[in-house]
Amino acid sequence: MPESPFRFKQFNVAQSKSAMKVGTDGVLLGAWVRIPDGVDSVLDIGTGTGLIALQIAQRCDSEIIDALEIESGAFEQAVENFENSPWSDRLFCYHASLQEFEMEMDERYDLIVCNPPFFNNSFPADGKGRNLARQKEQLDFETLLKCTSRLLNPDGTCAFIIPVDQEEIFTAAGKKNNLYPNRITRVKGSPSSPVKRSLIQMQREEVGPDLSELIVETSRHVYTREYKNLVKDFYLKM
Repeated sequence: MPESPFRFKQFNVAQSKSAMKVGTDGVLLGAWVRIPDGVDSVLDIGTGTGLIALQIAQRCDSEIIDALEIESGAFEQAVENFENSPWSDRLFCYHASLQEFEMEMDERYDLIVCNPPFFNNSFPADGKGRNLARQKEQLDFETLLKCTSRLLNPDGTCAFIIPVDQEEIFTAAGKKNNLYPNRITRVKGSPSSPVKRSLIQMQREEVGPDLSELIVETSRHVYTREYKNLVKDFYLKM
């Protein structure tokens, strides 16, 4: 029986061909990233199903929303999801690695977003496609941020979601590539659980970042007001 698409308020995400399914991390980043006024070009690195690019398309009028995906099944899925969305004329997916894309493209972007791979080989994922999507050896932070810096307009901004225990390493790699955090939100599943993720938005100017914390649930399936306000434009039941 075919897998049903994940339904959002304004678009659907088919995910049967993609190793990485729709998850909280991607939805959070797509909802949280601050999109400056007048953004004309956006790039979603490692788009998977195309989820974050679709969220950006819903949120802004950027004429160019490009996505990049190296895994064949996910690339096909993203193309399908873009074509079936209300914004098919603004969404385009490239089938290439970030390194290949950066070397061959002259385009520079006002906004770059990425939910990067972050699991190492000591925690193997299930299946080759899932491993490719989640192994940071395929795209280490240094390479990700170096390529991001080269693809970003001088006054552009970029945003990521990473494990909180990698935050210091990530921001240090950003600094080496002239990217500095202006916002950091640390995410907890519940009030009593440890912080698991960091949402980080960066720019070229070094400033003191705005720091905040987001709690997803007060108890199982009972979501906080802050979380609901953040994702209410996307989830059907929010």
